Formats: sequence, C-alpha cells, structure tokens
Amino acid sequence: MRIATWNVNSITARLPRLLAWLESSGTDVLCIQETKCTAEQFPAEALREAGYESAVNATGRWNGVALLSRVGLTDVVTGLPGGPEYEGVQEPRAISATCGPVRLWSVYVPNGREVEHDHYTYKLAWLEALRKAVAPDVPGPLPFAVLGDFNVAPTDEDVWDPALFEGATHVTPAERAALTALEGEGLGEVLPRPLKYDRAYTFWDYRELRFPKNKGMRIDLTYGNAAFTAAVKDSYVDREERKGKGASDHAPVVVDLDL
Repeated sequence: MRIATWNVNSITARLPRLLAWLESSGTDVLCIQETKCTAEQFPAEALREAGYESAVNATGRWNGVALLSRVGLTDVVTGLPGGPEYEGVQEPRAISATCGPVRLWSVYVPNGREVEHDHYTYKLAWLEALRKAVAPDVPGPLPFAVLGDFNVAPTDEDVWDPALFEGATHVTPAERAALTALEGEGLGEVLPRPLKYDRAYTFWDYRELRFPKNKGMRIDLTYGNAAFTAAVKDSYVDREERKGKGASDHAPVVVDLDL
C-alpha cells in the first residue's frame, strides 16, 4: 500500500500535475494540505474520474486539507476536535478517515509567523490540541498515522542553514517539544530518504533559487503508531515533483507499507 502527503499550494493551480502524479506514482491514499479553495471548488469529480474518493475540509483563503483514497474512505472526521480558533474561527487544518486497512489524519499546522506574534501562540495551542485529539486513535485496532505539513523542522539537520533560523519559528524549542509530546502518545516518526543529496528536505522557498541550490527544510512529516511503523517498507521524498514550471514549493513524501 502506498500512502503520501503533499502540500500542493493550491489544488486548482496544481490539478494537472496532481492527476499526472497520482497516475504515475500509483499512490493509494494521498493526504493534501493547502487546497486554497472552498469545498465547492474542490475538484472532486476530476479526482473521482481518476479513481479517487475525496474527503475535504476547506473554506477558501490560505488553508484547506483533504484525503484522497482509492481503497475506501469511511468514518470521516472533519476538523480538529477541541482545536483552538484564530480570529474567531476554527481554520480548516485537519481531517481524518479510515482508508482501507489504515486510519489517517491529514494536517496543516499553523505557520506561527513570528515568535512574538499571536499566531505562534495559536500554533502551539493547535499542536497541543492535535496531541489530545489523536491519542484515542493511537492504540486503536488499525495501523494509524498523522501526516502533513507540520511547519516544524524536527532537528537542526532538517534546515539548510540553522544559523539563519535562529530566533525564528519552525525551529524553536517549544515547537520541537510539541512534536516530542506527540511522539509521547505512542507515535514514531517515519524518516524518508532523499532521492538526491544527503538531506531529505520537503520544502524549498520559491525565492532566491533555493530549490536548485537545495536550500530547503524538512517540515512535511509522518508519525505512525507501532502497527503503522512496523509495516513501513520504504519512505522517500519525491524531489522530482518539485521541479519544473507550475510546481508546488513542497514535494510529496511517500510511505510504502506492507499491508
């Protein structure tokens, strides 16, 4: 079984590439982040024609998450139970479902902006709510994983130049402690291998030729329970999909399971 996570940075802008990648990669379930569309604008019919059911949590603007599955899609939970609000609303940043033999969450963790910003406080509160929300699924009967754009680099090795990030979000001790707390619920990180270079970065800013210079970050992550991680055969960052005109600034992260 092949599962992947991908921040597509607008599903409408990326749809031709997404459909081509789904066909070429043979992915069974895809966790999507940053749809940048409403649920009504989501291209469910085009994806259905490609063989995928969709579950969507999207209201437009800059957020939105989805799950695509060709192996079944049931027991959908839209949103983050107990999650915090920002500017009076709970943003569409989480969705979960059972897809064939596994249960999965697709998450898009808030960016945090700056350490002094109230969005950073919101980010930490969101991560704590995520920890509490996924806890019941961890010991459940199915292999279970949380995948998505966490907007946190777990270690200094996951950013191309740690000195440039000193004092900035994505690398602070509090954010990394939140990931450790998530693991404390019984989840283990699935580490992908790079297809090029020695670091498996997943995000490269569009500016300053950062992708060809490989000035990236690893912020798209997978955390699975024991049944999930025991089934992992391989995981890698599909760096090729970051190339060329019209690419997202993130690359898909693929996880192959022996299920």
